[in-house]
Amino acid sequence: MKKKVFILLLILLSSSDISAQQNGKKSIKEAMIEYAYQDIEKAIGYYRKLKRQESEKYNFENENELNNLGYQLMNEDRKEDALKIFKLLVEEFPNSFNPHDSLGEAYLINGQEELAIESYRKSLELNPENKNAKWTIAQIQYQNRDKNKFDSVYTKQEYLDDLNELATRLTEINPHPYRYMTKEAFWGVVQEKKDLITDTTTYSEFIWHCSELIANINCGHSFIPGYFGQEREMLPDTLRFPLELINIDKRLYVAHALVNEDKIEVGTEIYSINGISGREILNDINKHIGTQGKVGNAGKRHLFNWQATAMIPYALRFPKTYEVIIKGKKEPIQLEMLENYEFPLAALNRCQETFCLDFSQENNTAIMKINNWDFYGGRFKILQKFIDDSFQEIIERKSRNLIIDVRGNGGGNSWGAAHLLRYLAKKPFTYFKEAPLGSEKLKPLNPFENTYQGHVYFLHDGRSGSTTGQLLALAKHHRIGTLIGEESNGGIVYTGGQRMNRLTNTGVFYMVGRVNHITNAPSVSEERGVFPDHYVVQTLKDFLTHTDTIMNYVIKLIAQDLK
Repeated sequence: MKKKVFILLLILLSSSDISAQQNGKKSIKEAMIEYAYQDIEKAIGYYRKLKRQESEKYNFENENELNNLGYQLMNEDRKEDALKIFKLLVEEFPNSFNPHDSLGEAYLINGQEELAIESYRKSLELNPENKNAKWTIAQIQYQNRDKNKFDSVYTKQEYLDDLNELATRLTEINPHPYRYMTKEAFWGVVQEKKDLITDTTTYSEFIWHCSELIANINCGHSFIPGYFGQEREMLPDTLRFPLELINIDKRLYVAHALVNEDKIEVGTEIYSINGISGREILNDINKHIGTQGKVGNAGKRHLFNWQATAMIPYALRFPKTYEVIIKGKKEPIQLEMLENYEFPLAALNRCQETFCLDFSQENNTAIMKINNWDFYGGRFKILQKFIDDSFQEIIERKSRNLIIDVRGNGGGNSWGAAHLLRYLAKKPFTYFKEAPLGSEKLKPLNPFENTYQGHVYFLHDGRSGSTTGQLLALAKHHRIGTLIGEESNGGIVYTGGQRMNRLTNTGVFYMVGRVNHITNAPSVSEERGVFPDHYVVQTLKDFLTHTDTIMNYVIKLIAQDLK
């Protein structure tokens, strides 16, 4: 049972005090804090003394007393002291599953992974339904996974059993697995993959099959961790495709020639690879890239552009040599293969931090860049402070225009987007129309008194997903600003709360979204991402010259509006 969320921690802390008051006994947690909060060893000694001498006066029978004290210490970054309290908790309540879960988390935070797994497994013995324990064990195993399984071979039956397990788990855990693909079509693909399994199928071939099954439920929160990370990391450099390619308008162009600079120029269009057209290759690869709903090419294109040297070998079944047909030449060109590989392309991002705020005096414009919303629990105040401080400065400077750049922002805590919108909305809004019961975002959220009154421009692309898609959907529905860029990777339907899973035989790790949310923006399609008001993407020339096409566009648009 995860309790890192600070709001939940406060509830737990207060609940133990209330429980102590209700049964007429004093809080042992408060007694320990008052006696020796800065010396936990001394506080534990005091606990034992009170239990021996005055057990009837204190709430020793409530495990939340020690549990909450442990998390209070953990929240203050007193990790070793928290571990001592959780050890005491398990000693006092050895047959309760949650103390072992808490101790496992303390061990993990203190870097003792083997002991953490031992505690989580004990928690699972006591409560087989403890999903947090299962998930955390899988996370630890994922971090320590075998990264040298490329040529490993399992039995045909083990592969078939794992395909059944994967398909079943996907369709049982995800709340709407057949929303975008029919049940018959999904299970038809499962059978197609089973028919491809032989006694010589390798792990690398098998994980490629798995990625297609996961992509077929079209859930932006269901994927193989690392977004092609497991596949990429085990692929030998000598088997990588020896050109960096980019997908522009479903055509392949050379972004970097790597070891083939003397054979092919940057910017050259590749018509075919080993006799297969570029369009066919992209179509096959796109089947293995998951996006939210029926999002078009944008979301898949960006991932391909950063993983092309690895994705092409998987799509073509790991050829030992490559020959390409390029524009302007009829004869194929034999490519030199790589010996070592290092990604050579730089990301186009002027903000190297998690978030940045800049000002342009030329057109009286503020530029807010948010790279992710990954601030949960007690850390949320970091993001909240950035947003609050930014708007205070923006309003003080009387910035007439505000550019909010969320390109590449794949999501995170939706309270971040909600907090931002409260500075932009002109009237109360409800964030979700469907969400878990009790969610505060099912209720109207009021704009702040000092809302921004200028012109707002949102910059987004095919990597803008999850919470960012929700932000864009609400902004578009309420006409809060002008959207510029390309279709986002989702916007209305959001299946978060994903958990790590691991296939029984092959050990393939995968994530599945579990919790359904629907953003309250009825004018935006539930099937697709959020479309911009102005469609703008990089051209080939802009990509090769590192030109920020979308930013340049909005600057020109602002200049025109000022005239």
